Amino acid sequence: MKFTLRYPMQAGCDPQLLTTGTIARVARAAENAGFGAIAFTEHPAPSAEWLESGGHHSLDVLTALAFVAGLTSRIRLLTYLLVLPYRNPLLLAKQVSTADILSGGRLTLAIGTGYLRSEFAALGVDFDERNELFDECAELLTTAWTSATCDFEGRHFQARSQILIPGPVQLPHPPLWIGGNSRRSLRRAATFGQGWTPIIMDERKSLITRTPALTSPAALASAISELRQRASDLERDGAALDIQAQWVAVNDLTAGYSAVADAAGQLADAGATWAVFEPPGDEAEQTIDVIAAFGANVIKPNMPQ
Repeated sequence: MKFTLRYPMQAGCDPQLLTTGTIARVARAAENAGFGAIAFTEHPAPSAEWLESGGHHSLDVLTALAFVAGLTSRIRLLTYLLVLPYRNPLLLAKQVSTADILSGGRLTLAIGTGYLRSEFAALGVDFDERNELFDECAELLTTAWTSATCDFEGRHFQARSQILIPGPVQLPHPPLWIGGNSRRSLRRAATFGQGWTPIIMDERKSLITRTPALTSPAALASAISELRQRASDLERDGAALDIQAQWVAVNDLTAGYSAVADAAGQLADAGATWAVFEPPGDEAEQTIDVIAAFGANVIKPNMPQ
């Protein structure tokens, strides 16, 4: 089991967490604590209503990760999630290649379709096209990174022998992890993804995020088994797929780190290979202390000797 640190960006978080000095300290603390990845999320234009109902702030995900790349040397850099329909695929391919080069090949793309209808409207993207735009972008990214020239007829663009040089460091391209609990997300992960990143959540949260509920580690285990079998049926190595799970129990520090370690163990038993942890963001010094304590009490005791 590896762990991803999701950078704390809750509404009302300590403003110090948005300074370059503290971002640097958090990134280095995560690397030193043994986290396998650090993640930033994407919400370029959220509504006031969403923020007031429990939403969170965000930095531009690829800009933030490129900054962290220059401060670290081992930890992977994760987009969690990058919303493909928001972006022109060719511009995104260039941004991703640049971030992968600047990080020395440490970028992982966890990608999703998005769910905030108001944000789609604010960005001028048709919400009802989001699945078609996602599939189109994912196809073009892999084509652009694995072909000498890129020819592609998009829904809203045309590529005619475009050349994308330099390409990413990782070959054939940075890993693509598919986000979301839906059957379509699972099929995408089985068909072309290198990983799947679901969330264990109840029906209330599933309505907000427009993805089906996944209510327990047992339900996760069943879904992972189906995913790996689907991939194998397509003559892919289903066992090689990464599974990153997010579950509130891994963030609940009230019962102590032993309970958190037990929750992470339940995810591992279900078949997950990664777990997401988001430290509290009320006070920057506490955030850094919790990262170190999580490493000492949860990550390092379970590292291979």
